[in-house]
Amino acid sequence: MVVKTIDAITLKKMFLAGAASIEAKKEYINELNVFPVPDGDTGTNMTLTIMSAVKEVNALVNPTIEELSKAISSGSLRGARGNSGVILSQLFRGFTKEIKDFKEINVTIMSNAFQKAVETAYRAVMKPKEGTILTVARGGAERAAQLVSETDDLVYFGKEVIAHMEKVLAQTPELLPVLKEAGVVDSGGQGLLEIVKGCYDALLGKDISLSNISVTKEIKGTGINIERVASENIKFGYCTEFIIMLEKEYDIEKELSFKAYLESIGDSIVVVSDDDIVKVHVHTNDPGLAIQRALTYGSLTAMKIDNMREEHNEKVIKDAEKAATEHKTEVKKPVDNKPRKKAGFIAVSMGEGLGEIFTGLGVDHLIEGGQTMNPSTEDMLNAINEVNADTIFILPNNSNIILAAEQAKELTEDKKIIVIPSKTVPQGITAVINFVYDKSPEENAARMTEEMQKVKSGQVTYAVRDTSLDGKEIKQGNIMGIGDKTILSVGTDIKDTTIELIKCLADDDSELISIYYGDEITEEAAAELAEEVAAEYSNLDVEVHYGGQPIYYYVLSVE
Repeated sequence: MVVKTIDAITLKKMFLAGAASIEAKKEYINELNVFPVPDGDTGTNMTLTIMSAVKEVNALVNPTIEELSKAISSGSLRGARGNSGVILSQLFRGFTKEIKDFKEINVTIMSNAFQKAVETAYRAVMKPKEGTILTVARGGAERAAQLVSETDDLVYFGKEVIAHMEKVLAQTPELLPVLKEAGVVDSGGQGLLEIVKGCYDALLGKDISLSNISVTKEIKGTGINIERVASENIKFGYCTEFIIMLEKEYDIEKELSFKAYLESIGDSIVVVSDDDIVKVHVHTNDPGLAIQRALTYGSLTAMKIDNMREEHNEKVIKDAEKAATEHKTEVKKPVDNKPRKKAGFIAVSMGEGLGEIFTGLGVDHLIEGGQTMNPSTEDMLNAINEVNADTIFILPNNSNIILAAEQAKELTEDKKIIVIPSKTVPQGITAVINFVYDKSPEENAARMTEEMQKVKSGQVTYAVRDTSLDGKEIKQGNIMGIGDKTILSVGTDIKDTTIELIKCLADDDSELISIYYGDEITEEAAAELAEEVAAEYSNLDVEVHYGGQPIYYYVLSVE
């Protein structure tokens, strides 16, 4: 079989097959994660990222390569979750930028697209680490470049690229000692390989089941779907969504004017611009007004208008109540009517108690998530839209969310966004405490970052798989005490493991130990732990707070 060109129809099939492939293998990819914690893992994050693009691709009927490129880039960009998801979205972004102007793709174009994908992804990561998804992607691009002079057959080209990516993936444990110790290859690299393999199978004409990636499939996120929240009194009855394919000049001034117009006819407004497209969401009583205004900027696609009054039946109400209980997310009114502030705050948090602490410190908007579910770039953009401030500080409070926050920053033009790279909730709390209203955004960013780095954080949870890490043999079900960089204590008892973790965190310079207990720990058990810690460290202050976080029995802060 020889294939020399790929048209838009084939490209769409290949992309959907790639998504189906990683969807089928996501649990296997999750198992490759070195840290055996019950997090939103790599396979899950990459799948949610590509599924966001699938929804936009499935909405296109007989698309051109340009239309597919925009759907893949835009969808994955907004749906990106976790570091692996953000990097995947950047790979798609670079790849589609290279192919979008062609009607068919040959070996040369495909090779150039591989190079552009890798170049874009490496640029997006401040400190690229080898032995990861980036390494596997670069390996594929390097082999693709060699093949341009050897063949014009995309079937042979694909086979050779995949074989080389498999070889590079097998070498990732030699580049990252932590992978070698755990006896696994990089999970992100494995995820990328599964996507490419799925694409290749479709190119070969294999029968790929796409039933799992229907456009109607709901991908659960970190919040409540705004169209499904029940309300006794709906002010604006039509949920209106569409994408503008820009054909006329559309700068920041026009975007602000467009948003202001939408605010005059509705609420729950989200307007996100990306290259030549603008994604719009608005609740209004006259969708035609929004559509007419949008048509002055270009043509429309992916249009959807729902009558929310008719849809708010008993089932929807029950679903919304269930979602609210599961996520402990309060549905807040839009803040558009609040006076604009100099500075606002968005924090990613997990648990009712920790959320109340952030709110009490002045945080304007909470994104439910963190370890149990990494928020997407679009979750960040929606939160930014809710905060009426000149400068917005985002506290990701998790190392796996920082890239998504940075990506949201790049997509925001009407507000100054500063991402404080907090990797834990205690760091985020310290950062907010050290904000000084009279200082400039830059001075506050420097101060908040400096002060939060003085905090030592700890988390206590259970192992979801057997592994070996930093000389520690860990069995499924063991209790683990995790520090800022690695697992510090392992045991079978929650309290004993927590006390051992505190011993690893506290030193002669420590002054305060803060204990935040989770939703599976009783107040009495937390008080008993705090009493023992206070007796052991009589020269330190010991505080105990209800965090309410899932999965993590305790979150600790030593400073």
